[in-house]
Amino acid sequence: MNSRLFSCVKQLYCFGKCLQNPICCVKIQRRKHILGGLQMDKHVFIINGSGGVGKDTVCDMAARFWRVQNISSIAPILDVARAAGWDGVKTPASRRFLSQLKEICTEFNDLPFRYCMEQLELFRQSDRQLLFVHIREPEQIARFRDAAGEGCQTILVRRPALEQARGPLGNRSDDGVNGYDYDHVFVNDGPLDTLPDKVRRFFESLLRPSVS
Repeated sequence: MNSRLFSCVKQLYCFGKCLQNPICCVKIQRRKHILGGLQMDKHVFIINGSGGVGKDTVCDMAARFWRVQNISSIAPILDVARAAGWDGVKTPASRRFLSQLKEICTEFNDLPFRYCMEQLELFRQSDRQLLFVHIREPEQIARFRDAAGEGCQTILVRRPALEQARGPLGNRSDDGVNGYDYDHVFVNDGPLDTLPDKVRRFFESLLRPSVS
């Protein structure tokens, strides 16, 4: 491993100290959550898709209608990437670097997963209704879903025209998103001004109580 990169990864130790007790056995299901005497539904969605398909845009549109918490498993890795020289611009080369760095950090101290579990617990204690968790790698999706419980649903965001024209991005995280069997697929096409209503109808269908 490059000595500079290894030095940056070692910085994770300090960050990880605040996550010394990962909540590995938390089980969240779609249920009523009590906050200040008020009952509310809380829902957890793992959201995925290759770069540029509009995952954050979908989450932003959902935030127009529900109280949303939007997190990514790559978030705690970005500071390490900047310390290693990343300028914050996402290019094919930098996407590959971030993907590889995340793998290193997962092996080093499991920081991405522990960060997501910490955020899941914070969501449980908040007044937010929807938690979006961005995870790319199929095995990590399965791992977090198992920890989050049966009420956790998975969504793949697709943008077929862009994906076909662009082709592979050259990194495992982006190019391997189809290696998981998702519960739902959201096709992000059409005019931008119709997207809010499309997102609202999509999530209303997922949040609608099932009829037994």
